[in-house]
Amino acid sequence: MHLRSDSFEHRQPLSAEFAMGAPGGGFGGNRNPHLAWDAVPAGTQSFALLCIDPDAPTDPALVADASTPIPVAHPRGDFVHWVVADIPADVREISAGSCSDGVTARGKSAGRDAGGMRGLNDYTGWFAGDPDMGGQYFGYDGPYPPAHDLREHRYFFRLFALNVPSLGLTQPFTAADVLRAMHGHVLAEAAIYGTYSLHR
Repeated sequence: MHLRSDSFEHRQPLSAEFAMGAPGGGFGGNRNPHLAWDAVPAGTQSFALLCIDPDAPTDPALVADASTPIPVAHPRGDFVHWVVADIPADVREISAGSCSDGVTARGKSAGRDAGGMRGLNDYTGWFAGDPDMGGQYFGYDGPYPPAHDLREHRYFFRLFALNVPSLGLTQPFTAADVLRAMHGHVLAEAAIYGTYSLHR
């Protein structure tokens, strides 16, 4: 299986059009990038899609202290930006901006992306308790790495071909729920990543 994008080149920077955070402060376009795939294995009955940043800082105090640069060597963890389950087997493309176009305060609803079910992304936890932004964030919300982070972040788009038509998940569900549910059902995986940084 092969995954590609017309919105960015593999291992190259994403533009602010596809990010939640923009250079200089404020919000970016927060549009989902275009994705397309082919060479799907026989027996595929559905797809699952995840977007994960493995370069997220693990110390909230460092993130909050904008006066102190976050070192490249600082320990990192995952931050989930997009979760979709049960994408129909005949889907081969997701158009740019078709699932997210602009920032939705308090998060998008539990709708559908590319015919599949939106799961929660990690802005749900990040904005928890914020009176203006707190809520459940379903679907795609793009990069917003700390401007004082010296590391360039990578955003991995991972597509899984599955041998079941549905993972049987109920809302709200997370990337961890998808990974557990698809265990033993993955026929193939394809991945690409783009990079993004707000540090100048």
